[in-house]
Amino acid sequence: MAGASHFLEHLLFKGTERRSARAIAEDIDAVGGEMNAFTAKEYTAFYVRVLPDDLGLALDILTDIMFNPAFRPDEVEAERQVILEEILMHGDEPADLAHELCFGALFPDHPLGVDPLGDEKTVEGLAPEDISGFFDQHYRPANMVAAAAGPIDADWLVDAIARRTAAFGGGAAPARRAPDQSLRPHVALDRPTEQVHLVVGARALDALSPDRYALSVAEQAIGGGMSSRLFQEIRESRGLAYSVYSFRAGFTDSGALGVYVGTAPERVEEVLDVTGNELESIVTEGLRPREVDVAKGHLRGSLLLGLEDSAARMSRIARSQLFHGEVPSVEEVVARIEAVDGEHVNRVAAAVLAQPRVLAVVGPCGSPSAH
Repeated sequence: MAGASHFLEHLLFKGTERRSARAIAEDIDAVGGEMNAFTAKEYTAFYVRVLPDDLGLALDILTDIMFNPAFRPDEVEAERQVILEEILMHGDEPADLAHELCFGALFPDHPLGVDPLGDEKTVEGLAPEDISGFFDQHYRPANMVAAAAGPIDADWLVDAIARRTAAFGGGAAPARRAPDQSLRPHVALDRPTEQVHLVVGARALDALSPDRYALSVAEQAIGGGMSSRLFQEIRESRGLAYSVYSFRAGFTDSGALGVYVGTAPERVEEVLDVTGNELESIVTEGLRPREVDVAKGHLRGSLLLGLEDSAARMSRIARSQLFHGEVPSVEEVVARIEAVDGEHVNRVAAAVLAQPRVLAVVGPCGSPSAH
């Protein structure tokens, strides 16, 4: 049911048996709090950020919307229109579309290749009973991870959540199937944009791979910052693009490594040549020791700087528990990054980049070929 989780992301804020949507919004606003949610390819997150004295209120509201949604028919239909507008807005972001096309090409006929938003057809086709049935099956404590960061008493928090969710049992992890090896080498969407938006991608490591830290270092060196290989070559040396970066995604059964570039139509072929040549040089010659050292330093520093924000701490805890079943200390993560050496990084980078690649293009794209 493509788009069901995202539909529920919206609906759970529309009210419960005891609270209207307005009451939820007013109660959070009245204490200066923030409440929101987002849907990724393998999970949905709901979060509240409040002052310590208002934690009880936040838990009351959060557990209420998570376990007692009203699903009023008129609100379901009103929110359906909101989601259709969101899909239209998403369609006006060509860079986002290029990324989604890339994932669709990397994982054809698999849920990882489907936009979590769904599309106009799937959203219009979701009946209220489909949505409530999906909720009853999946939105249960056994499928959930709770995380918090800030000046809290952990024992108090665990007890408070347990008391608020004791009446709601059941739930099991959804069945998963790993994607097969099929790819779509070249996908394009013609749009009358000023730039052509390009994403070159390859299958990569899953979220539990022991080589994931080495790949993170490689990805950072490839296009993760201003000193990275592709940023320096494509933007600084040649002036071919303003926006150029790499990205990595790790999922339960697979992963992806990709490069995004936005460039003028007449520069597409040169950008693809440079990108392909640089990626091939990493496969055959590897990253330079200095590139590896800089990338490791960046990962370490960005991790530590990110922890200055309580929301980032909360997210790190939740993702670690959800995907890895553990929450390593910051010191452990830093040690794992530091333990990666250049030989390990180059071996993992070569294995990933030597795989078949896909090219996703959005814009007045013509017919550029994948490298």
